[in-house]
Amino acid sequence: MNAWDDSRAHRKKRAGDFRRLWILRINNVCRKHGLNYSRFIRLLTLAQIGLNRRQLAEMPEEKFTRLVTKLKNPW
Repeated sequence: MNAWDDSRAHRKKRAGDFRRLWILRINNVCRKHGLNYSRFIRLLTLAQIGLNRRQLAEMPEEKFTRLVTKLKNPW
């Protein structure tokens, strides 16, 4: 019984660990383009772009650059 409880807790912890890793990756690329993570996520929300953090973290650098320029200059 104890092993089952531990395995459930570790699955939940692993999900949180991955989310933190994705946020770190996104923040590093955002900083290269003059944004911080929170501002970038806010711009994504305002533009109604529905990408999750995993998709953003795995996105190639060229596409991410195009996305950031589109968000910075929406017109």
